[in-house]
Amino acid sequence: MFVLKGNKALGATSNPSAGANRIRFFGLASPLSPAVAGHPVRAPEDIDCVATSGKGRKTCYVADPMTTTFAILLGGALSVDDRVRALVEDARVIAADSGIRHAKALGLTPELWMGDFDSAVQSDHDAWPDVERQVHPAEKNHTDGELAIEAALERGAEKLVFVGALEGERTDHAGLHMIKAIALAERGLSILLTSGDEEAVPVLPGRFTIDQPKGSLFTILPVSDLTGVVIENARYPLDGLDMVFGSSRTLSNIAEGPVTVGLNSGRGLLIARPHDFTGS
Repeated sequence: MFVLKGNKALGATSNPSAGANRIRFFGLASPLSPAVAGHPVRAPEDIDCVATSGKGRKTCYVADPMTTTFAILLGGALSVDDRVRALVEDARVIAADSGIRHAKALGLTPELWMGDFDSAVQSDHDAWPDVERQVHPAEKNHTDGELAIEAALERGAEKLVFVGALEGERTDHAGLHMIKAIALAERGLSILLTSGDEEAVPVLPGRFTIDQPKGSLFTILPVSDLTGVVIENARYPLDGLDMVFGSSRTLSNIAEGPVTVGLNSGRGLLIARPHDFTGS
């Protein structure tokens, strides 16, 4: 914990509640130096002052600029549990419009809140009065979620967790999030989508392993022709299967624990239901 008075750090102690990649300090509402105890701060807006205590003193957080994992809080439904919290632990956070409602349940403090603010309600504004905001017009060529993603990329994101991305009233938005995830993965970014009940990751040429509870359901949706499909440690394994776009061959498989998926060519999406054991 960095105790600031004016521009000077007076002392530091650990603060587990701030997260390993968040630095908490108390300070007066005054201009801050370009570094806090050796942690560079690009500009004052990197500092989130989220509560006030004492005379003119604020409780503030600085995002560790070395962190390249960003949680993008989107407007879809979210069931919060320890698994979801672990996915976003230590991430920097950007909220898209009403997606900020997920922040408190996850114990996160956004460093940026952006959008046209047509779906955020007054209680959201009351809960986060000190978070930096970027207001965009309702009539625009990008969704609030896309703007939040681009903001994260501008801040150095290499891994993105789309929170509240898969369920809700807007199927078109959920579909866009899935397509966007594949497009971003093709650019070399690590992408995961979650609603709490479901998780999704892009499937591209190569191999990867996803941690799934034994007996839980998962599906691979081909969004193009696929060649050389491999599924290991599942009830219905595959070894080099070719599939045509739109095939249902890889729906409703059952994990035997962590599942390894491989692909020679094509693109798809793995959708997992880590709490659904109806097939076991």
